[in-house]
Amino acid sequence: LITGGRHPFLGKYKVGFSKNGIIQALDIKLYSNAGWSLDLSVSVMERALFHVDNCYYIPNVRAQGFLCKTNVVTSTAFRGFGGPQGMIICESWIERIARTICKHPNEVRRQNMYTEGQSTHFNQVLQKHDVTASRCWDELMQSSDFKNRSQLVDEWNKQHKFKKRGIAAIPTKFGMSFTARMLNQAGALVHVYKDGSVLISHAGTEMGQGLHTKMIQIASNALQVPMELIYISDTSTDKVANTSPTAASVQSDLNGGAVLNACMQINERLEPFRKANPTDSFKEIVTKAYLEQVNLSANGFYNRPHIGYNFKTKSGVPFAYSVTGAAVSEVEIDCLTGDFQVIRTDLVMDVGDSLSPGIDIGQIEGGFAQGLGWTTIEDVVILKNGMMHTRGPGAYKLPGFKDMPIHFRVNLLKDAPNPTAIHSSKGIGEPPLFLGSSVFFAIKEACYAYRSENGIKGWFRLDSPATCERIRMSCVDDFTKQFLKSYN
Repeated sequence: LITGGRHPFLGKYKVGFSKNGIIQALDIKLYSNAGWSLDLSVSVMERALFHVDNCYYIPNVRAQGFLCKTNVVTSTAFRGFGGPQGMIICESWIERIARTICKHPNEVRRQNMYTEGQSTHFNQVLQKHDVTASRCWDELMQSSDFKNRSQLVDEWNKQHKFKKRGIAAIPTKFGMSFTARMLNQAGALVHVYKDGSVLISHAGTEMGQGLHTKMIQIASNALQVPMELIYISDTSTDKVANTSPTAASVQSDLNGGAVLNACMQINERLEPFRKANPTDSFKEIVTKAYLEQVNLSANGFYNRPHIGYNFKTKSGVPFAYSVTGAAVSEVEIDCLTGDFQVIRTDLVMDVGDSLSPGIDIGQIEGGFAQGLGWTTIEDVVILKNGMMHTRGPGAYKLPGFKDMPIHFRVNLLKDAPNPTAIHSSKGIGEPPLFLGSSVFFAIKEACYAYRSENGIKGWFRLDSPATCERIRMSCVDDFTKQFLKSYN
């Protein structure tokens, strides 16, 4: 096997907090398994360090990252790019704080969430559109009926000995931009033809995420042309040069800005003809402009010059804005086998004023599925000689339709415009992935219920992914006690 996967992470932390659960300080060290070569490991670690706080204000932070060279295939970029690894470690110690002071994890999470004007550990002051996690959270608590369902879960657990249910809520805050300043730019080429049709070339690659559709919508709105008259040419550097990677969840922002810029140039040239012929169709306007030798092509460009961060001086603005959300998942586990079923997931996501709600909801559902797989069933097994054992579908399990929640409810936060991106929207590619970890923490809650009935109290460590084996061994009883020493 020559292709790498997501970086495995280990987090070692010390956390200071008040008796009421207010976080005061965090000292954390992140270790990533980079594999045998560097690849993108530095950038992945940088994003992980940016996200060790998730949604929470921590006044004193020391965060350090270490890349570990090992005898395995090189780890590389994957959806989330280090952010989910930093956030799941954060949520683990948040849950540990709650267990230590005997409070519900939801209370600790909600009371520590960022508010407008507070500064992150990397010295970026958060604006109103960055701190909507609390709004998503409060709306989710209502729509998911969390309080009543928690009581029903407790009652259900009392009536079932070897099957237990758990319910957990997890928020997320994902910074949006390339952390490398020069990548935050995009170009576009827009041609308008005499028959009223439009051809767009832009710098982004369509890979099923709906990017081309959003570009067509932006051009349709800007030029006031029906979408069926707009076409997209294959992405190519002979049309748009010096393209940035289609990554970081900001391609709608960057390429959309470039397409809009090109369309506005064309609109400016067509404006005299529109004023002189207010009842003419777009095709008629374009024909008149052509006869008057007006250029009907435009090269658009968009950039974010203020984005960039200096790790030496700890200064700069690494992110244009943040995408936030929250999810509640309820699961049922078989304590004798470690098998589990996701009963229901409720999710609220802030995508600003969505460019295309259907596409964004699809991205949220897909991201959640990947996060669910990452934190539960996708266990990468490496042999001592560095050989990967999980090399095919017989050994490596991806989420299937039976792994998805039986009831899956996704809502977009309303009245949350984002003034820093095109048409007040927000990117959505990577941010929802981490919300799949709500299943992981719900599984852990179910394990707590079984352990409690067997006289085992207090916090315990559950590594991700929560495979059937780990779930079974976490449901400690007389049977598992025989193997705990060798298992650990």
